[in-house]
Amino acid sequence: MDTPLEAIVRDFAACIELADSLQPQATNSRSKESYQPGIGPHSEAQTVELVAEAMRRRAPTVYDGRLVTGVSYPELSRQRCDLCIGLSPDWEWAIEVKMLRMLGDNGKANDNILMHILSPYPTHRSALTDCTKLVLSQLRGRRAILIYGYEHADWPLEPAIAAFESLARERVRMGKRHAAPFGGLIHPIHSSGMVFGWEIEAKSISPGT
Repeated sequence: MDTPLEAIVRDFAACIELADSLQPQATNSRSKESYQPGIGPHSEAQTVELVAEAMRRRAPTVYDGRLVTGVSYPELSRQRCDLCIGLSPDWEWAIEVKMLRMLGDNGKANDNILMHILSPYPTHRSALTDCTKLVLSQLRGRRAILIYGYEHADWPLEPAIAAFESLARERVRMGKRHAAPFGGLIHPIHSSGMVFGWEIEAKSISPGT
């Protein structure tokens, strides 16, 4: 089975909606207080798990038994790839997922979020440094970066996504941008957004360089 990245992006967006329809409610890890219901306030890792389970339910012939979260990198045992699709060890896709959420549960700006997308420092484990980590890894299969973001009138996603593409192209060869919208979510702040995905490959090294 060959699952196109475009279809994975569409399914991820649809399953954000599906997972949200179950009215999940995240809890603040420090205060232990509950956020408002909806998938939006959940952490990146929690969201990936909720969406992955929804993908397995929605399209079992494509994802059930073939979509695995938290797969260890062979050469980096303490780090894990967010999503692998296919059968181990010859995956169809190894995908790193990042969240772009400009506002918090209370509607206040999250000033650190762009660090998780654009930081050049590996310790931040950003979408940018994930590009290099993925293409240099020993995971088998095609590789991709997926970013899901919540849209707000004063905080459009496009400038951040365009900045990521510009920086990432200096490090890896990027395929076509795939995008799919999601909406109708129950959270008053995180009610709609987009999922973006790119296949990435190592850059060719020219002779003599």
